[in-house]
Amino acid sequence: MTPRNRTKAWLLPASVAAAMPACGLATQAQTAKATTAPPGMVSAAGATSPLSLRQAFEAAWARQPEALALQARRDAARAQQGAAKAWTPEPAALELSNKTDRMGNNNGAREVEVGIAVPLWLPGERGSSAALADAEGAAVESRAIAAQLRVAATVRDAWWQWQRARIEVGTARDQLDNTRLIAADVARRAKAGDLARADQHQADGAVASAEAALAQAEAGLAAARQHLRALAGTAPALSEAGDTLAEPDPGAAAADLEAHAALQELKDRAAVAERTVALTANQSRANPELMLATTSDRGARGEASQQTITLGIRIPFGAGPRSDARRANARAEATEIQAQLALERERLIAEREAARVRVEASHAQLAAADRRAQLARESRGFFDKSFRLGETDLPTRLRIEAEAAEADRQAARTRIELSAAISAWRQALGLLPQ
Repeated sequence: MTPRNRTKAWLLPASVAAAMPACGLATQAQTAKATTAPPGMVSAAGATSPLSLRQAFEAAWARQPEALALQARRDAARAQQGAAKAWTPEPAALELSNKTDRMGNNNGAREVEVGIAVPLWLPGERGSSAALADAEGAAVESRAIAAQLRVAATVRDAWWQWQRARIEVGTARDQLDNTRLIAADVARRAKAGDLARADQHQADGAVASAEAALAQAEAGLAAARQHLRALAGTAPALSEAGDTLAEPDPGAAAADLEAHAALQELKDRAAVAERTVALTANQSRANPELMLATTSDRGARGEASQQTITLGIRIPFGAGPRSDARRANARAEATEIQAQLALERERLIAEREAARVRVEASHAQLAAADRRAQLARESRGFFDKSFRLGETDLPTRLRIEAEAAEADRQAARTRIELSAAISAWRQALGLLPQ
């Protein structure tokens, strides 16, 4: 009997392409485009074209709160930069006053004053505010990229769980088909008197066991599919076509550690904290105010009004404990982020090395698994022929069939694990799905 290998039609290839550059931060146009269901997604109405890992990631990112609020954060950062470049730290204020010694009539003395109060920058405050606004603008972008990478990690995990589940279903179906063929052959030979009825029961039991394994595998596939659906918004197609490609192996083109999105986010947060410290140092008191006013006054009704002009400045005293508290909080934030940055750098170094070793081990495991599967298939062919000739008993034939099915399953699973290991390596390097 020729073994069936339908699973191989949709398994990931063992070899992968050369490294590709990291995917940058999605633009707003891309984000808006990703809100619609990409190819490879299905709705409740039915399946469409196959889904890719990158499409699943883009769909998942478009649904994230960080993506939806990104443009608003950019607008806020630009507004803050504009405020830092203004001539005054706060808008000017209009002052109006009317003094009289007789309420309710216009007979007595009257004084009318119209003035304007203009807040002034403290020494160094404007430059510190501009530097802080620039740092906050950069932090918005690095925060978005880091959020993308976190979403990518979740999508990658769900994606490869789905691929593992597909492998399990494919190999379970192949095993069921093969055991049914064996059972049909045993039934024919038992009817002819060549085999005992006990052999028929044993063959039918193997079929029942394979059916149970397939049902369990299909349940796992449904769960993995729904998990991916929860992330991307819609479910992937159920097609068994070759719709899955491995991500490129980064190889020697591994990205620089310091360019990693997680580190860059912390660096930008640290810059914001440090510039906040500098700003609070310059804001030791409230802003002074330049005042310009004109006053018109008369002694009594009918007398000529006298016009005067007042030019003054209002200088507040020091802010005291409140300013000290803001400065202390800013310094604490800066210290905490610097410590986080050091820990994150060490974690990423370890994660990168572990991911690289995992890829190397997966290559070796795949070679061994493919060799084992090839030998198991050859043995299955030998024993199938021997069983048909009556030289091998049924238990031995079923055992060889089970071993061959397990070898095929392990080889297919190892291919998925290799691709998952490459994907995890790219994740550790800070590269988005390709």
